Parts: sequence; C-alpha cells; structure tokens
Amino acid sequence: IYNFRALTTELAATGAHFRSRTDTEVLLHGYHRWGIHGLVARLRGMFAFALWDNAQRTLYLVRDRLGIKPLVYAERNGCIAFASTVRALRAGGWAGDLDEEALAEYLEFGFVTDRRAIYQGLTKVPAASIVRWQHGVLQTEEYWTPPAIRPAGTPTFEEAVEETERLFLAAVERRLDADVPVGALLSGGLDSGLVCWAVTKLGADLTAFTVGTPGDPEDETTDACATAAELGIRHRLVGLPASERPGVEELASAYAEPFACASALGMLRVCKEVASSAKVLLTGDGGDDLFLGYPRHRHLWLAETLARVTPPGASAWWRSARASFEPATPFRRAVHFVDYVTGGLGAFIEAHDGLPTYHREGLLGERLATATIDQRRIPWSGDSGRRVLTEYLEYDRRTQFVAEYLTKVDGAAMHYALEARSPFLDQDLWEFASALPPAIRLRGGRLKAVLRELARRRIGHRIAGGRKRGFSIPVERWLAGRWLPHVEATLRSSRLVGDGWIRSEGLRAELRASAQRGWARHQLWYLYVLESWMRAEQAHRPASPSLRACQPTP
Repeated sequence: IYNFRALTTELAATGAHFRSRTDTEVLLHGYHRWGIHGLVARLRGMFAFALWDNAQRTLYLVRDRLGIKPLVYAERNGCIAFASTVRALRAGGWAGDLDEEALAEYLEFGFVTDRRAIYQGLTKVPAASIVRWQHGVLQTEEYWTPPAIRPAGTPTFEEAVEETERLFLAAVERRLDADVPVGALLSGGLDSGLVCWAVTKLGADLTAFTVGTPGDPEDETTDACATAAELGIRHRLVGLPASERPGVEELASAYAEPFACASALGMLRVCKEVASSAKVLLTGDGGDDLFLGYPRHRHLWLAETLARVTPPGASAWWRSARASFEPATPFRRAVHFVDYVTGGLGAFIEAHDGLPTYHREGLLGERLATATIDQRRIPWSGDSGRRVLTEYLEYDRRTQFVAEYLTKVDGAAMHYALEARSPFLDQDLWEFASALPPAIRLRGGRLKAVLRELARRRIGHRIAGGRKRGFSIPVERWLAGRWLPHVEATLRSSRLVGDGWIRSEGLRAELRASAQRGWARHQLWYLYVLESWMRAEQAHRPASPSLRACQPTP
C-alpha cells in the first residue's frame, strides 16, 4: 500500500492506535473507521487481501484495481477457502478435475484468463472487485473501472505531456519507498528507460538489469547499455543463451497454471539475478497498454476512424461477401483490416490464430475436438467497428493484460521473493492517461506519442525514436533447433496424448514440420509447456480428505 504512511497519519489523528509500522495494520484500522468500501477507495497500491469481520460473520476478499496481485477461492458445503494461487487450493484438496474450457483458453492464448481457473471448482477474484461471503452466500461487486475517454482536444498534447511527467515522477517516487535495496529492469526500449530516468532525477540509488539473448537479431543489450551510460547508472547484463534444453521446469514451478509467455523465461532469469542484491524491482510494465504502444492499437484506431464514415450498408455487404472466401496470404492483413472496420471487436478476435490452427492441423484429441471459447462468440457488429479500439482496450484489460502481462511479472518476482513495482500501473497516472483521446496518445500515427515526446525532452532522440521491440525470447527458432531433441523426447510419451487432449498423429506431424522449416509454430510451444506443467502437477498430490478444511466433499 504505497500511501499507507499518509493513511496511518490520518487514522492516528482519529484515535487509532498502531502497534507496528506495516501497511497491513492500516487495513484493519481503516476498515473499522471507513468500512470496506471507504477503505478500498483510499488504497493506492497493489494488493490482494482477505478481511474477516467476526461481529458480522462476513469475509471480504479484495483485489487491487488492475489485478496485479492474484486471489483465488473455492466455496463448497457452506465453507470457503482462499489463497494466492490455484496450486495452494489444490494442495488443500479444494480443486476438482481439469477444466476443459480453461484448457481451451490456454491453447488459444497461452494462458488461462481470469474468467476461469485450470481446475474445476476454483474461482479467481476479478481485478477491482470485492467478494463478500456471509452466511454461505457469495456476492461479487466491481468497485472501480477506468474513466471514459475524454472528448477530442481535451487536454492538448502539450498539456498531456506535462501532466504525464508530473504524475509519472510521483508514481516512481511512491515506488521507491522501501526499506530494502531497489533494482530496475532495463530493456533497450522507451518505458524502462523512462523509469530509470525518473529514478535518477529523484536522486535515488539504482542498479539496472538487462536480459540479453546473444546472437539474436532482437537482442537489446546494445541499446540498454547506451541508455544506462546516458543516465549514468550501474548496469548488469544477464545472458539467456540458447541452452541445450528450455527452462520449462522453472515455468511450471513459478506459475500455478500452465503459462506459455516465452518472455517469462527471461523474467525468471533476471529476477534470480536481482534477488542476490535487491528485493524490489522497478519495471516498465503497463506503458504500452496505457499509452497505446502496440501496432494493433494503431490499426484499430484507423479502423475505428474509417468505420465512422462507412455507410451502414457497406458493412452488411462486406460481411456477406466475406463469408465466401478466405484471403490469400499477401492480402490477409488488408482483408482483416476491413473486417475490423465492418465487424469490430468480434472480427478482431476471430482473426487471432489460436484454436483454429489446432483444429486445422488435426492436433485436438476427442476431449477437445469441439473446443471453443466464449471470446470467439463475440458477434461481428458495424456499431462495434465505430468504437473498436475502445472496446478492445477494455477487453484486453480483462484478458491478456491481467492474465499474461501482469501474471508474468508477479509470478517471476514472487518465485524469487522479489516485489515487482511498475510506475505505469499507478492509479492516478492510469486514470489520467486511459482517458486521453487516441488522437493524443497516437498523435501523428506514432505509437506512445506522449511518452516519446517526454523521452525526447528528458533523455534524447535515440531512445525517443527507437522502434517498438517487445521483450522477446526466440523460442520458435530454438524449439526447432537445439531444443528439438529434448522437446521430442518429452512429447514422445505425452500425457496430453494419453489423456485424450491431443492426437498423437497431429503432434508427430507438427514436430516433423518444425524440424523441416527450421522454426516452430507457437502452438507447439504451448503444448510443450502444457505437457511439462501436467507432469509437474502430477508430482504434487492434493491433500487427503482427512486434511481438508471443513471436510469438503470431492
């Protein structure tokens, strides 16, 4: 709770007596003074907590606004259990069998969204939500949503840059309040560079860490070293070479559900390195999502702009014509763009190359032969096309942003007893920037235009003008190269095949095709990670019924 000192002072002035200097005690006194809603409205930070009111016989489960910290629960036979991870509840005997729809979500995205848990009987507390459990009755309410986007022209671009700088510096300063050494993750890009600049401007001591992939064209160590030199900060490089075997065992250990975000391999590596010298790690996560830094943001904004001047009849005509053909590869992007204009969010989701590839390549076994996911049932709509970027940002905030991006960082950090903090996830900054019109955030068609202008003024043209490069691990090449023998050996006696999830013929064909092409589809990586996760789960048996809290029935 970044503002716990201010809350402590406020509560002490009303007569509260504190026995410690921890932020946890603020929750107790704050609840007694303001109630659950008044307390949560005042909290600034990342949190997942349970609060039991003995007088009211009421349990509250609360998760922070963006979902940085996880919280899971199970309710059965008038009893409730809760924990930070799915694995903890399974160990206590509260989890059922694997959830088929959650597995389908994983195959689509490479992670399980917050809508589901990988095991039946478990539920994730949604971001920005309070779960109230009283007398065996559950109620869930959302206590916060980002503000609506402002009308175009308010504020001006100059005002947006100035206010962003003020709020960003305040956010960094809040996250530097620590009793332990602080490090920072520095890529060669814009967001982490701004974090390191802000730390130096505030006069704090800092060591920056960079993950490198030697020999890879996307390796960012050169740019990161240049940024560190310009800012005058200590800098350590952490190499992640293409080893003989991938570190999927560590992925399975660090993440309670199957998780195939390849950059998590690098995140785990850097967290292990940082843990020897710091306990708090500043990151640049959230900058792309908040200030519109992905190419898809620009595409959807252009589609939204065009949709607003497209006659309604044109949308219906295109959808009718579109049903009769599949675009050839050279024209696929152009055709999909017209889909977004005429079909909105439903068309964008449908264009994602997820489950259809498994179906097309004959990979799905009988237990998943008809698998689909709720997200693919979003209908095409011309009205959606006219607000497709706005709808996508809300959709993404509830899916990939929280379940992949935030999970990646928090899972890796907690695995090595670190606390990861990102200034871009600050509530005040988020509420300001998420309401900025796309014309401001994408001024002149430039991704993250506001942050680029801030970086140009405070760091220099090199980092401000750099091209967008995600923190990537080239698993597609490594899977078909040095990792291939180990991957083949692991999947040869696959539990996925034995349990009827995946067809052996399709899996063997995919392995052969990967070796011949010299690169692997991401679907093969997803399957390999899932296989490794299932084996790790098999080694951790849940508690016997006699140890289960409240003696829930299976």
